[in-house]
Amino acid sequence: MKLLLNSSSFSNISFIIAKHIVQDLLMMVSPGFFRKGSLHFYQCKLFILRFYLMSMKNVIRGLFFVGVFIMTFTSCKKETETFSTASLQEFFPLKIGKKWIYRIDSIVPATFGVALLTKTYHAKDTVVSTFNDNQGRLSYVIFRYIRDTAGKQPWTFGTTIHATPTAKWVEYVENNLRYIKISLPITEGYSWYGHAFIDTRNTNYTYLDKLNGWEYTWQNVNQSYRVLNKTYDSTATIAQNDETTPPGPFDPNNFKQRTFGKEVYAKGVGLIHKNFLYWTWQTTPPPAKFQDDSYGIRLDLISTN
Repeated sequence: MKLLLNSSSFSNISFIIAKHIVQDLLMMVSPGFFRKGSLHFYQCKLFILRFYLMSMKNVIRGLFFVGVFIMTFTSCKKETETFSTASLQEFFPLKIGKKWIYRIDSIVPATFGVALLTKTYHAKDTVVSTFNDNQGRLSYVIFRYIRDTAGKQPWTFGTTIHATPTAKWVEYVENNLRYIKISLPITEGYSWYGHAFIDTRNTNYTYLDKLNGWEYTWQNVNQSYRVLNKTYDSTATIAQNDETTPPGPFDPNNFKQRTFGKEVYAKGVGLIHKNFLYWTWQTTPPPAKFQDDSYGIRLDLISTN
């Protein structure tokens, strides 16, 4: 027997669900069992009402938790929107006339590669002009001049560097290699691949490939750092690489390769320290020696304007 239920009396999904459950139950009993006006008919109505109230209770409880979730999410979103870090300009200031003078230790193989030699000189990086690159982005031209550490000789031109700040990072072109020098956000542990624009398939630059351990990571953000007897209060370090293959102390009888990269930037100043080292000690064919492409550079800021 089919029980007639007026669907218009149900104002929500819970009533509809109850309706279908009751109708399914009716299929399992004999005709006349739920005749309208009978005791069973009103018991059935009572069942639907109880089911409805239980469903409404669960709905209200669910709405409560949904409300709590929305409030929590909105609060977190608000915190995320208001959270900010230092800007690129603070750690990489660029304007025409800006100058940095560095002490540079250049590391190169000695004759026949029997050792690594260090040559020291001074370098002056000066922002001399701007231009728009092929993407229409404002870029800065930096001339690097060099002279002896005693300052007895005049500054002589060394090379040209291009720096292009974007909304996310600063691109830095030196010796025709484009690096992503610093990247937002400037927060502890944030990483990026600084050599993303370098074709490491070229055999001359395979050592810069990400597979060789290169990953730029912010460390010691807003910590002090000392360079050449001067302490900079607010700095951030970029750990780039630190690998020795195979691990362990140097043994002239065995192959060894060393890769290290680190840069430190000070707020309102720019780059204050750089240490890059890449060398390979090759034992075959004899005689053992440092490979010709081994080199390193250590840079420490002397002064800036």
